[in-house]
Amino acid sequence: MTKLTIVANIIAKEDKIELVKAELLKLIDVTRAEEGCINYDLHQDNENPAHFMFYENWTSRELWQIHMQAKPLADYVAATEGAVDQFLLNEMTIIA
Repeated sequence: MTKLTIVANIIAKEDKIELVKAELLKLIDVTRAEEGCINYDLHQDNENPAHFMFYENWTSRELWQIHMQAKPLADYVAATEGAVDQFLLNEMTIIA
C-alpha cells in the first residue's frame, strides 16, 4: 500500500477570505477522523491571506477518494461557491 500525499492550494476571492477560511476550518476535525487520514493540515500564506494550502497524507488513494466524495467536502463546495478564485490539487508520492 503506497501512501498518498495531497497538496491542495485554494485562493479565495479578496472579499471572501474569512468565509473560505471558516469553511475550511470546518473540515479539519471530521477529516482527521476519517479512515486512512494520516494528517490533514491547513496553512495560510503569511504574505497573501487569500492563499490557503492543505498538506495531507493518506494511507491509500482509495481512502482519499472516499474522502473526496464525503458530505463535509460537498458542504464546503456548496458554501464557498463563487468565493474561490483558484483551486489546484496535486497528488504526490514520496520518493526519498
